[in-house]
Amino acid sequence: MLTLLGILIFAVGLLASIALHELGHMAPAKKFGVKVPQYMVGFGPTLWSRTKGDTEYGLKAIPLGGYIRMIGMFPPNPKGIQDREHLGRIGLMIEDAREEVLSEISPEDESRTFYRLSVPKKLTVMFGGPFMNLVIATILFTISLSVIGRPVVTTTVSEVVACIPTSANPNGIASTSGTCDGGVSTPATEIGLTAGDKLLVVNDLEIASWQDLGTALGDQAGKVVQVTYLTSAGATITKSVKVAAIDSEVFTDAGEPTGEFSTRGFLGVSPSFALVQSPVSEVPGFMASVTASSVSALFEFPARVFGLAGELFTDSPRDPEGPVSVVGIGRISGQITSNEAVPTVYKVGDLITLLASVNLFLFVFNMVPVLPLDGGHIAGALYEGARRQIARIRRKPLPGPVDTAKMLPVAYGMSLVLLAMSAIVIVADIIKPMSF
Repeated sequence: MLTLLGILIFAVGLLASIALHELGHMAPAKKFGVKVPQYMVGFGPTLWSRTKGDTEYGLKAIPLGGYIRMIGMFPPNPKGIQDREHLGRIGLMIEDAREEVLSEISPEDESRTFYRLSVPKKLTVMFGGPFMNLVIATILFTISLSVIGRPVVTTTVSEVVACIPTSANPNGIASTSGTCDGGVSTPATEIGLTAGDKLLVVNDLEIASWQDLGTALGDQAGKVVQVTYLTSAGATITKSVKVAAIDSEVFTDAGEPTGEFSTRGFLGVSPSFALVQSPVSEVPGFMASVTASSVSALFEFPARVFGLAGELFTDSPRDPEGPVSVVGIGRISGQITSNEAVPTVYKVGDLITLLASVNLFLFVFNMVPVLPLDGGHIAGALYEGARRQIARIRRKPLPGPVDTAKMLPVAYGMSLVLLAMSAIVIVADIIKPMSF
């Protein structure tokens, strides 16, 4: 049930993000007088719709995006009516699409077409969608970082391991009588550490962070050390104890096991976590870092999808840094909410951060300057503005709107590539889900 709740929360959040993205396009378009016949969230068959004014508002069956339809996205051919007999296959495709777009423009709507907008207004309409994703991401990251806070490892003990782990008792659990049958009590148990106590000093090394404990004990296996801690009742206690020695597996920097083991000192305590709120002023820097990672991921995306396609036919686990579809993200949301060992406030923070990251990625992705993405239309408007500025400087007649219809072959090709890559990742998330 909790898993389904997490998936539902993510689905609702994603639909709301899509709806607001499209609203970011539609609101300025209507403000500038452009006629918007359709506002749809989703693709495929229409599940529900209602017409208000000039616009049909609706919800479609496949929640993988959305769109608004503005009249006059393509201008008339600047060369006039073309002789279709002398057009190639691509030329015919372009003119067919152009005619379909222009055919819905009635004489009274001539002034309400998108192509008649000024360059600044075109940029406002096309940037409005990605900008809404950026606003959503900013709000959600602010809530996650500055209101809820990020979990930080503290020097307060959350759990004391009763017995030194062995092959017969790998978790170090004491018997029902409270003793370590066939084993030895941990140093933490011997000096009376309990949950809620705070480590202060080990062998004159101040324990300011949990990493400091590893540094203090790393080469002390089998040696006697002094441990100073603050009890939950407020008393400061210092005791001497012999550090236990355990063998731990060595991992590479990438987190892969090397098959080798090293001996390290073992006290027998686990850290607790606390939510630490960051100042609002740190949110932009954090988002800049996530944005840089998203841009890097976009450049690597085609290669990673190609690698993922090959992984589907092997027994090897999926690359943890590989691409994940909305199906995989929904699975992550379900796992977050289903973990009963994690406090609810942590789950809420994780879900908000996940949805914020998705919105920030949507912003970055939609700004790619290739049709049919918003960035392609923005690039076309910028090119149109540059041509007009050059014409003004040269005292030439101002050129008409950029003929974006000529970019349709690129748009269709890009759409097919995106659909193919999306299908591969979705299939992978279904038949070979990533382990988290």
